Amino acid sequence: MSEQPSDNSSAQRNTKHVNLFTTCLVDQFAPQVGIAVISVLDTAGIEARLVEGQTCCGQPAFNSGFRDDARDVAWRFVELFEGTSGDIVCPSGSCVAMVRNYYPVLFRDDAEKSRRAARLAGRVYEFSEFLANMAGTADFSVEIPPTIATYHKCCHLLRELHVDQQPQLLLAYLRGLELVELERADVCCGFGGAFAVKMSDISAAMMAEKLSNIKRSGAEKVIAGDTGCIMHMQGGLRRDGSDIQVLHLAEVLAGRRSDCTGT
Repeated sequence: MSEQPSDNSSAQRNTKHVNLFTTCLVDQFAPQVGIAVISVLDTAGIEARLVEGQTCCGQPAFNSGFRDDARDVAWRFVELFEGTSGDIVCPSGSCVAMVRNYYPVLFRDDAEKSRRAARLAGRVYEFSEFLANMAGTADFSVEIPPTIATYHKCCHLLRELHVDQQPQLLLAYLRGLELVELERADVCCGFGGAFAVKMSDISAAMMAEKLSNIKRSGAEKVIAGDTGCIMHMQGGLRRDGSDIQVLHLAEVLAGRRSDCTGT
């Protein structure tokens, strides 16, 4: 597909297994997202293998300016995953963007590490990106109760990876889902990791606009692809007393009805 980076573009992946990088947010706050990813992959006939000892991609330290700490965490990621075979799938555009786009920055002064990190990055796919590559060989159809939903375009997924239409193409498989347009869907929700803490006033204003647009859409659920964005929007909606749920794409494709806290 045109949105895929050239080094990761291969029509209809032919694979029996993938290695799942769950991300630290999914591991600590939203394990149901990881379970949903495994369920969807299983439906496609793909075994999801978990690499023991995985932690973080290093992005939080990198974005906060702690490059040495980020480099240590990133190198652990490289060492853990480079010994595996097959593609690496991650339910976060933010984490995949870190590996693809910023590992070269972290390791640019070390030719050997840079080469190994670049080789690994060529195997790393965001969840919807991977599925869209091989959707022609698998049926992700699932029937859900009649649901009106809208889709938020997470910043890193859209801007860093240029993955735009793939999630919505996958949602077209769902019977019972009515997808309505979200005004300014490509505008940030205000999370941005450390940004939400360092610039809380700006973050809150951005979230307020996003939540207003969500409510005006008439949607019962919001679908997104990054757990940080999901937690941010869900928290804002709850504080506003709204019953609107925010779900990860994987949860919806798996037919899950729980919200981002698993309750």
